[in-house]
Amino acid sequence: MRVAQLNSDMWAMSYLVVCEKTKKAALIDPVWDNLENYLSILKEGDLTLEYAMATHTHADHITGCFTLANEHQCEYVMWNDTPSLGVTIYVDEESVISMGEIDFHFHHSPGHTGDHMIIECPGHIFTGDFLFTGEGGVGRDDLPSGRTHMHWQALDVLERFSGDVLVCTGHDPPGTEMKSLGWNRENNLVLKMESYEEYANWQETTSANLGYVSKIKTALPANIFAEVPDTLLENS
Repeated sequence: MRVAQLNSDMWAMSYLVVCEKTKKAALIDPVWDNLENYLSILKEGDLTLEYAMATHTHADHITGCFTLANEHQCEYVMWNDTPSLGVTIYVDEESVISMGEIDFHFHHSPGHTGDHMIIECPGHIFTGDFLFTGEGGVGRDDLPSGRTHMHWQALDVLERFSGDVLVCTGHDPPGTEMKSLGWNRENNLVLKMESYEEYANWQETTSANLGYVSKIKTALPANIFAEVPDTLLENS
C-alpha cells in the first residue's frame, strides 16, 4: 500500500491511496481545481481510480468527487446521512470497502459538519476537518451543520485508534509534516483540553479570528447539488 499527500502548495489537502498489487487507487478529499493534476498522476502510475471519498461536505472548496464519478466512472463515497447529491456509495460504521489488498473503514465524527467521518485504512486515519496537526487543533464548528458540543463529544472516537497511526488531515499549512496520533495526543492543544467550556471558548475565539469563509457561497451549493457553477466551467 502507498499513501501520497497531494496539493503540497495548498492548505486544503488531498490524498492518494494505492494498492500496489492491483494498481487500484482511491482519492480522499480531492479538490475540483486540481483534477487535472490528479488525473496526470493516475495516468503516469498506470492506476485505475476506484473510489473518490469525501470526509464531509466541504464549505471552503468544491469537491472533485462528483466530477470524478461522472466523468471517470469511479464510486463516490460519503457518510450515509450526508446532504450531498451524486454519492454512489453511502457508508456507516458497519461498512467495509475493499480495494485490492486494502480495506477502508469509516467512523462517524460529527461536529465540524453533521456528516463528517474519519476514513481508516492500515496505518492511516484521514481526519478531514475533525482533527488537525498540533497547534492547529481541529476545524471550526460555526459553519452549516456544525455543532460545537457534538465535536467535543465525538473526540472520543479517537480512542479507537492506536497511537502509531498516521493522522492525515484535511487542512494544515503547506509543508506541514503529518504526525502520528500518539504525537497529537501529546501536542494537539484540543486533545489536551480538560473541559467542554475550554473547548467552546477556543472555538469561539478561533472562528472569530478566521472570519468569513470566502468560497462558501460557491462551494457549499456546488457540493450539495453536485454541480460546478457554469461561470467556473467557462473559465476553466
